[in-house]
Amino acid sequence: MSTATLPTRKDEAWRYSAVERLDGADLDAWREIAVPAGETFRECLTIEDGDTTHLHRLRVTLGEGARCELFAVIAAGLLGRIEVEVTSARGSHFEFGGVTLGGRDTVREFVTRVVHAEPEATSNQVVRSVHWGQGTGNFLGNIDVVKDAQKTDAAQSFKGLLLEKGASVNAVPQLEIYADDVKCAHGASVGQMDEAARFYMAARGLSPEASRRLLVQAFIGDAFVALGDEATREQLMGVALAKLDKHL
Repeated sequence: MSTATLPTRKDEAWRYSAVERLDGADLDAWREIAVPAGETFRECLTIEDGDTTHLHRLRVTLGEGARCELFAVIAAGLLGRIEVEVTSARGSHFEFGGVTLGGRDTVREFVTRVVHAEPEATSNQVVRSVHWGQGTGNFLGNIDVVKDAQKTDAAQSFKGLLLEKGASVNAVPQLEIYADDVKCAHGASVGQMDEAARFYMAARGLSPEASRRLLVQAFIGDAFVALGDEATREQLMGVALAKLDKHL
């Protein structure tokens, strides 16, 4: 791939990304996932090794009444990026939970687009970002509700936690709604560690490192609440906390 074909930050989906680190990546490689009517598909993705560029692109098609659950942790790579495009049929559901963590001069991001193409479909996305050093965490999430896709119920929740000055997180929620009987909501917030909570824990004998770890664990745990498999949930949390422990 030549640099002439690379996207630029003028492209909305790459606004906060590290496009200069894409050279050599295959931007045409999409993994196709089709979930038949009435069936359930679940997958957990982790980026936890390597100091290069990691790019994963998934295109999901949901049949009527189907359910897709994707959960992911991005904790490695100078650029770690997971893109998901979903097309929902009548009565289907898409669930997404994602966590990015990192420091140094790294960029880790999720980019999603959920198209509610038929009535009565639902979707829920929960993303948590924890960054330090010069690390950047991004979430760009599109929800498109086409005309006549009535009774759509779609939600996004993004929260970023900055452990040090110099780190940054960015959230770009976008809703395009062409039906009139829908419920669509999004929320985004960015903050620092709760000092009152840290003081409370310190007063009860916990070290600063243990206090910080517990607070971050509770913060990122929101992304995996919908994951019913406890063992898998603990595995994902382990990947995230292992990255945090290296920083602490």
